[in-house]
Amino acid sequence: LKAFKKYKSIFIFEHARSRNYVSESEVCKLESVPLDFGDYHPLKPITVTESKTKKMNRKGSTSSTSSSSSSSVMDPLSSVLDGTDPLSLFAAAADPVTTTATMDSTRKKRDKDDSSAVGSDFEPWSSKRGEILSRYTTTEKLSIVSGRKATTTGSAVSEKVRTRLEELDDLEEGSQKELLNLTQQDYMNRIEELNQSLKDAWSSDQKVKALKIVIQCSKLLSDTTVIQFYPSKFVLITDILDTFGNVTISGLLFFLPDNFSPEIVNDTAKETCLNWFFKIASIRELIPRFYVEAAILKCNKFLSKTGISECLPRLTSMIRGIGDPLVAVYARAYLCRVGMEVAPQLKESLNKNFFDFLLTFKQIHGDTVQNQLVVQCVEIPLYLTLYSPAIDWILQCIAYHAPEVLLTEMMERCKKLGNNALLLNSVMSAFRAEFIAARSMDFIAMIKECDESGFPKHLLFRSLGLNLALADPPENDRLQILNEAWKVITKLKNPQDYINCAEVWVEYTCRHFTKREVNTVLADVIKHMTPDRAFEDAYPQLQSIIQKVITYIYDFSLLFSVEKFLPFLDMFQKESVRVEVCKCIMESFIKHQQESTKDPVILNALLHICKTMHDSVNALTLEDEKRMLAALINGFIKMVSFGRDFEQQLSFYVEARSMFCNLEPVLVQLIHSVNQLAMETRKVMKGNHSRKTAAFVRACVAFCFITIPSLSGIFTRLNLYLHSGQVALANQCLSQADAFFKAAVSLVPEVPKMISVDGKMRPSDAFLLEFLCNFFSTLLVVPDHPEQGVLFLVRGLLNVIQDYTWEDNNDDKVRIYTNVLHLLSAMTQETYIYHVDKVDSNDTLYGGDSKFLAEINKLCETVIAQILDHLKTLGKEETLKRQSQLALYFFNTILAHGDLRNNKLNQLSVNLWNLAQKHGFADTKTMVKTLEYIKRQSKQPGMSHLTDLALRLPLQSRT
Repeated sequence: LKAFKKYKSIFIFEHARSRNYVSESEVCKLESVPLDFGDYHPLKPITVTESKTKKMNRKGSTSSTSSSSSSSVMDPLSSVLDGTDPLSLFAAAADPVTTTATMDSTRKKRDKDDSSAVGSDFEPWSSKRGEILSRYTTTEKLSIVSGRKATTTGSAVSEKVRTRLEELDDLEEGSQKELLNLTQQDYMNRIEELNQSLKDAWSSDQKVKALKIVIQCSKLLSDTTVIQFYPSKFVLITDILDTFGNVTISGLLFFLPDNFSPEIVNDTAKETCLNWFFKIASIRELIPRFYVEAAILKCNKFLSKTGISECLPRLTSMIRGIGDPLVAVYARAYLCRVGMEVAPQLKESLNKNFFDFLLTFKQIHGDTVQNQLVVQCVEIPLYLTLYSPAIDWILQCIAYHAPEVLLTEMMERCKKLGNNALLLNSVMSAFRAEFIAARSMDFIAMIKECDESGFPKHLLFRSLGLNLALADPPENDRLQILNEAWKVITKLKNPQDYINCAEVWVEYTCRHFTKREVNTVLADVIKHMTPDRAFEDAYPQLQSIIQKVITYIYDFSLLFSVEKFLPFLDMFQKESVRVEVCKCIMESFIKHQQESTKDPVILNALLHICKTMHDSVNALTLEDEKRMLAALINGFIKMVSFGRDFEQQLSFYVEARSMFCNLEPVLVQLIHSVNQLAMETRKVMKGNHSRKTAAFVRACVAFCFITIPSLSGIFTRLNLYLHSGQVALANQCLSQADAFFKAAVSLVPEVPKMISVDGKMRPSDAFLLEFLCNFFSTLLVVPDHPEQGVLFLVRGLLNVIQDYTWEDNNDDKVRIYTNVLHLLSAMTQETYIYHVDKVDSNDTLYGGDSKFLAEINKLCETVIAQILDHLKTLGKEETLKRQSQLALYFFNTILAHGDLRNNKLNQLSVNLWNLAQKHGFADTKTMVKTLEYIKRQSKQPGMSHLTDLALRLPLQSRT
């Protein structure tokens, strides 16, 4: 390394290679290869080759294939895909035999699927389970009776409850233990324990014990002492029944294929199956006997093909023996559940089940039920709602893929029952929306005739509205339907009842009517929900209304012309809800607004909405939430355009800056937008600014210069200073550009060693290196200030780099210095590689003056001295690899930018080459490729001197 000392004083760039950038660019262009437009071209239409294969008799050991092709071009996929690719399938469609076979196969599969199971469009019971449990609750004490063996030591029931147990023998009369005074949660926990006990008993081969558990649980379904809890009790108990049915069928299915017939079932399995049915038949009480047999109904297919179809009518008739109408309707619902699972094609039994219920419907108003309600202090409207889950489920099963004529029959039966509101509501919930919508006026007439004492009419209109949100009624009836429904809805006194209905019918109004009708509906909602601040209890429904309005009215000039829309927004007083609503509106605007806007109504309204979102930000707001809000506000800002009225555009950005000062990404967007505005002004003026436009772009530059310091991100500020300085330079604002670049230079020392990137701390060196390289590229075209001296900005930046504390384990500082040499080399050229239009760079200002070149050479001396000193410090064993890499990097710099005809410079490059591979750390492949490049360059005009250099560059092996 001592040999390098003499090179510190070489005026290396006095011998910088003179560059002809135009000719170099031509040489570097990719070689153009003429394309042969023959048979193949990637953009030619694809030719499908049709192949027909004749298969020989299976007895033969060989097969022959004959092909007829419409083209001589072979499909490369044919041999791999064996005719299963989409093109082959299309080609096969030409063969009627193949087509028919495919269609028959598809039809058989579809028919088989239709007959064996319901489709994905059938809403399963599991989706209703949670809603029933949450809706039908009680605070009264419950009791439960269970077999002694089912009790577990770890029961959550309190000791006080345990003392109230009565213990007798297992399954005989009175041989149970009774748990009294259970809360609803205790009851649910106990049922879950029983469910687990059933599974444990079955897994330990205690089949009789499992049967006893399920029988005792089934008995609980005859108890209606806490009647308002009955639907939830039904859900919990039938979970146990389902478990029993599943484990039973699983035990019998062992070693049987999926689609088996009774003929292949062995005698042991049949005997086991019969044994289960005989045990169940001996159960004395009707309700457990019915439920347990229904739970294992699927087992009938082990005995005969017609077993299920024979059992369903019998079980339907058994339900007639259940006296309590509520218990009976849930039994029918369970039978429908099982029936749809095992034999959905047997719709006749399901229909009979429901019609039996209709025949016994009058029991609801009988003395037995009425007396029971009096004892439990339950009103008839509440009692009727207990039927809804069961009736809804039964009708859903009946209506699944049912013809339209069945709806007509149901409507007639409802009329015969005096248009019972409960049944009518379930009918509208079960049948397809298209069927209901087509008969909207008929349903409205039936609703009018319903008795409101048992089931409120507004619930019926709500159900009708839900259907009309999915399907359109006849066009001539639409206005009358809205008027009839709203006459009832607007008279509702209870705000919660009102908003539940209004929420549904707002969608119908938006879907079929103009802003006038929508405005009327919104005004009515405000009128009902404002007194006593009723809106505070209806935020979810009000949010739903807003969502529906902006879904159908996404022309925001039309939306904000709806007079009551903004007053409607004022009802959202709770900040979190208000912000969510504002976010929904802004998301809709960004999604649907296709063109920029300057509509003052839209701007004022959306500025208010964005201000609401911005003002919700505080110290506790999560970063993700801030990013989301900023993205929505930025989306709005980018959609605002005043066309050629640039001054108005700038005024909007100034106003936006004052409104959204707490969201840094918004300020960044505003700076970019103002810079873009300045460049658009330059484009309009074609670079020749008038006094007015020059003053305007200076105002834009001032906006950016004032705003950037308020940002917290250090690299955000650095990059914006650089970007804004480039914009100022492009608009001939030279003093302002100098101010930006000086600010960037003064900011570099503040760069911390670690910065946060996506929530993780990262070293900042790589980011600083990237920024400085971009900065140097810009400084090439920045003219010197007449009062600041030669290369003032470059010198200032070099001083900052020198004083910056770099990490000891990296070489970024030297890499930056090497890039500075690239810059200084470019500055010595007579004509720079690029310029800024209408701005004279230093090549024009100095015209190759010797004093200017001398200053550049002095800088080169300083930079080279720094590089060589650093190479010297890397002579330790642990840093030799870094020394090798940097030596090669510096060698490549001299090769690209230096005039190697100078002997001393030539010798320096040879010494760097040798240093790079001296200790065996050089990448041999890289060295070989570099040498090959030098040899190729030596063949270029004026580069013959590189031939001698190549001879002086040995390649050393790693050994």
